[in-house]
Amino acid sequence: MQTAPTNAVTEYPAGGRARYLLSYLRSLLFTNILIYSYTAICGTVSLLGSLSDTQGRWQHACARVWSWLILKTSGIRVRVEGLEHVNLRATTIYCANHQSAMDIPILFVNLPVQFRFVAKRSLFHLPFLGWHLGRSGHIPVDRDRPHQALKSMEIVARKIRDGKSVLLFPEGHRSRTGRMLPFKGGSFHIAILAGVPIVPITLKGTRHVLQPDTYHVRPGQTEMIVHPAIETKGLTLEDVDTLSGKVRQAIESRFVAAKE
Repeated sequence: MQTAPTNAVTEYPAGGRARYLLSYLRSLLFTNILIYSYTAICGTVSLLGSLSDTQGRWQHACARVWSWLILKTSGIRVRVEGLEHVNLRATTIYCANHQSAMDIPILFVNLPVQFRFVAKRSLFHLPFLGWHLGRSGHIPVDRDRPHQALKSMEIVARKIRDGKSVLLFPEGHRSRTGRMLPFKGGSFHIAILAGVPIVPITLKGTRHVLQPDTYHVRPGQTEMIVHPAIETKGLTLEDVDTLSGKVRQAIESRFVAAKE
């Protein structure tokens, strides 16, 4: 679930270096091994189930089990606020800030709706992970080629209009600084084309339990705050920046940047 460490900043907890190293050793020899085992088992079950379920419901259920096991094994607790803003019957775009790979399990477990991720197309070419993404109904987009990117966004918008709720990380990738990155316009271009509401989500504390570019999974408290929906009906593509600003303002209203 992580790439090799690349110049990550070491953040020692209260108790100092020795406690940090013991925690890291536990993560490497226990937590990570179990996470990889869960990934292999749940991924295999998901792929087998996809042979008879073409709608992705079975795969979503497998992803929720996988995520629950990860959170329980890691000792990660999640305080959830604002679920009254989730309309279980409405097709919706969910937009969340992205601080850690642990954001994904937290969202799968605590967001009580079927949703699909919009992910870069290159991930769909990877063995096993790509197969799972494709069979689960997650949606690929091209980010590097402008013409193909525009066509991809139109395809995503059409799938959303057909009734498929999606989850987007408008920053594009995980923040390495602990601060929110600039939002990319593509997410809001899709939302306006689809004409469905956006529900902003603030994730807090996820960087502490799994800092980017490390294998160190730590127990701890995190939060998921769901904000009121922001309507997109009647908007045009000229409103992309305004819509982006509204969503960012909602997410930032409860976000606390990590200390440098």
